[in-house]
Amino acid sequence: MERTYRIISSLFFVNKMMNCSFFQKTCNNNIDMSTLNRFKQYMGKRKVLMPLSLTLSALSALIGLVPYFLIWVIIRKYFFQDILPGMSVTQCAWWAVGAAILCVIVYYAALILSHLTAFRVESNMRRDAMEKVIHMPMGFFNNTTMGRVRKVIDDNASITHTFLAHQMPDISASITLPIAVILSIFIFNWQLGLACLVPILLAMFCMSFMMTASGVSWMKMYMDALEDMNTEAIEYVRGIPVVKVFQQTIYSFKSFYASIQRYNDTVQRCTNTWRLPMSGYTMAINSFAFVLVPAVILLMGNKGDMVKVLTDFFFFILVTPFLTDSIMRNSYLSSSKEQAKQVLDRMDHLLSFEPLKESGHPQKPDSHDIKFCQVTFAYPGMEKKAVEKVSFAIPEGKRFALVGESGGGKSTIARLVPRFWDPQEGEVLIGGINVKEIAQADLMEEVAIVFQNVKLFKTTLLDNIRMGRPTASMEEIDAAVNAAQCREIIDRLPQGLETKIGTEGTYLSDGEQQRIVLARAILKDAPIVVLDEATAFADPENEHLIQKALKELTKGKTLLMIAHRLSSVVDADQILLVEEGHIAERGTHEELVASGGHYASMWKKYNKSITWTLKDSSVKEEVCHD
Repeated sequence: MERTYRIISSLFFVNKMMNCSFFQKTCNNNIDMSTLNRFKQYMGKRKVLMPLSLTLSALSALIGLVPYFLIWVIIRKYFFQDILPGMSVTQCAWWAVGAAILCVIVYYAALILSHLTAFRVESNMRRDAMEKVIHMPMGFFNNTTMGRVRKVIDDNASITHTFLAHQMPDISASITLPIAVILSIFIFNWQLGLACLVPILLAMFCMSFMMTASGVSWMKMYMDALEDMNTEAIEYVRGIPVVKVFQQTIYSFKSFYASIQRYNDTVQRCTNTWRLPMSGYTMAINSFAFVLVPAVILLMGNKGDMVKVLTDFFFFILVTPFLTDSIMRNSYLSSSKEQAKQVLDRMDHLLSFEPLKESGHPQKPDSHDIKFCQVTFAYPGMEKKAVEKVSFAIPEGKRFALVGESGGGKSTIARLVPRFWDPQEGEVLIGGINVKEIAQADLMEEVAIVFQNVKLFKTTLLDNIRMGRPTASMEEIDAAVNAAQCREIIDRLPQGLETKIGTEGTYLSDGEQQRIVLARAILKDAPIVVLDEATAFADPENEHLIQKALKELTKGKTLLMIAHRLSSVVDADQILLVEEGHIAERGTHEELVASGGHYASMWKKYNKSITWTLKDSSVKEEVCHD
């Protein structure tokens, strides 16, 4: 099997050289032959079908020439009786019909085998990619947009189907058929055969101006532009409600519009570059008749055998379109193969994000205190440290709060606890054990996380809540619903907990969604809770209910919370003021206010903001009259 694939790769390499490297001085533009082998890992047991498909496709191409040969035989029989003397014209005709039918059947069988392989590759690529994505560290999803993930995994996997199911079988046919045609035309009439080479050579010469290193780089730019446009489109559609609320349609469209323009510019630039060579190629490859007619006239004048030359000319007119079709097919094959290579490269690049290493001897903590020891962390690809030399300890059952300006490092510190990333220096400990030494499943059992951007799945409310603990009983789920202040949400829905989220059911406000998420976290009953501004998008009524739910969630738990509203942290056991990745101040609310530092200034501004009222005597009530 390995040898078969090496032969296929070698044939494709020769084909590529014939079509794209003619009159070229270097071999720098050769397509990497490992592309075909890279697909094998996704074929599974069906990888044996692809060589069979290629063989049948080549056989079908050869059988497809038989009817044209028999047509030539029939014509010659009217003038020369010595051609296949054992067969009549009627027999030749029936053989031609049978060969045409057999050609279709064999090619259909080749496509069945290639499609079976392509479907397996497509499904395996999606499955393997999603399996890797599921095991990615949670930090991966902060740095990678969902639009890009969907484009690379879903759309790109579909691109491979076209290449493997339809164009891979054509590889063997596009190599076998030109060789058979060229051999045939030289056997029938070598003078006319030489004349047929003129359009082929001209076409290859024109092709050489297109299939260069710039052609390969253009494919990369095209895929980049397409991926960016797809990502921007998804992000734009997701943000339409916010855009409409704030009347920012034109400004929000700029990024999406810019990606469309980049895509358009890329395609236009490539089209303009290839316009003249492609026009010359099209003219050359379709000019067989214009070359053959003068050659036939010269031959008839020199040889005087008009009938033989004309019958040979008729055969050439029948079979030379096969050369045109094969060369055009080769052009599409080269482009599709480069596109398939880009798909594999992008899939590999997306999944090259290193998963966090699991300990060979994982430990399970006995207590639930949290400790940061000289922790330093910088995001991948960034030189500036997001967190530097941070140290603090949260005793079990205590409530610690992180406050400070946006971008100071609060979220980074909080997300190092559930191991979104691993710090470059220092240690994060839970129960005295480095989180690196705790199995990922055990770590997730220890920590419940509630983000400001809630995530509800498009399934029932019951399923969304039950994700906190799939084995929970209905009594435990009802208790979590009550604790999270969700009962009034459930009771007003006709189907209660069986109501679906989304178009098939109902939509909830941000505050209501947050309460459902809190019910899920309460049901999980993890000993450590990380809150990332859980009331950020809630209205006053929902905020009051969420605060009550948070008290239930964090009762007796080790809590690390991020807050922008300082009123929510006044009762914390310790408040840490984070500035530019450092702990600038720490203490209780009373201690920090008394110290007169930055926190005291923030508290003063916060109190001023909540007592602010509009006092302007110039504001008058306007009455609308009919």
